[in-house]
Amino acid sequence: MSLYRLLADLIVVIHAGYVGFVVLGVPAILFGAWRGYGWARNFWFRGVHLLMIGVVALESIFGILCPLTEWEDQLRASAGQDVEEGSFIGRWTHELIFVDLSPGVLTACYCLFAAVVIGLLFLIPPRRPAFLKRR
Repeated sequence: MSLYRLLADLIVVIHAGYVGFVVLGVPAILFGAWRGYGWARNFWFRGVHLLMIGVVALESIFGILCPLTEWEDQLRASAGQDVEEGSFIGRWTHELIFVDLSPGVLTACYCLFAAVVIGLLFLIPPRRPAFLKRR
């Protein structure tokens, strides 16, 4: 197995982790708040979650190809593979995170999801970190 192919598969797994964090973050926040878990109101967790979906929504609005997708494609080309090729794990992980919808529908979905994440900031506000609290 070539190093390029292995790195391309690693990028797909990282990409799936990114998507998983963003998507599963919403039900995790709802569940964590319902159960009274402190991490559900953690400022940094919530800020990173918002930043991650914000990046996805802005990339989609401005027609910017995701850097992880671009990097994977370049690595696959360097490995002599078609973009659709890959290892078993790489192909299945790729299928999990890439859906066959039009760019306009995907942009609307990303923006709607970002709005849900922003709404959760008001519905279940994060705790202010110590350095932002008044003394």
